Amino acid sequence: MRRRLLAWLAVLPLLLAGVVVTAPAAAAGPYCGQVWGSTAEGAPGMSAGRLTDVRAGRHPCFDRLVLDVDAPLTGWSVRYVDRVVMDGSGAVVPVRGGARLEVVARVGAVPTDALFVGPDTLVDTAGYTTFRHVAWAGSFEGVTTVGLGVRSRLPFRAFVLPGPGAGSRLVVDVGHRWCAAGEARC
Repeated sequence: MRRRLLAWLAVLPLLLAGVVVTAPAAAAGPYCGQVWGSTAEGAPGMSAGRLTDVRAGRHPCFDRLVLDVDAPLTGWSVRYVDRVVMDGSGAVVPVRGGARLEVVARVGAVPTDALFVGPDTLVDTAGYTTFRHVAWAGSFEGVTTVGLGVRSRLPFRAFVLPGPGAGSRLVVDVGHRWCAAGEARC
């Protein structure tokens, strides 16, 4: 009996060391502190106003897409889709990238030449880490859709900010990766 107790006492520190060594890996943090996911986000309903601009920016941890609206935006959605389709017609919109986000603002738009940087392209994404293409997918009956092509299905967040003035902005941030460098779990 004494030998068995001594054997357990000898093994116990090794078992505890294994728990201590593996615990930080299980509690590994997400990339740049992001706790975003890849499921659909949005708010139901329609909005007044019009889309006035589409722009993008690069950040150390994510790429950002912004849709400017000239009134408060109350109805919107952002989700990953297999294909982006044109509002009204249902025609498939070619969107470059390994994954596609459908960005919908429930406001109308007048697609003037000022919105585009090329045929059906709203933002030049050259040099972006995650964004591959920002494509126009139309505006029909008070619903405007933009296709956002990204490198792969990555975590994102979407939210509305007030301003400038009486307007608002639909913001879509897409992370550059899921986990911090060297971490397998996050």
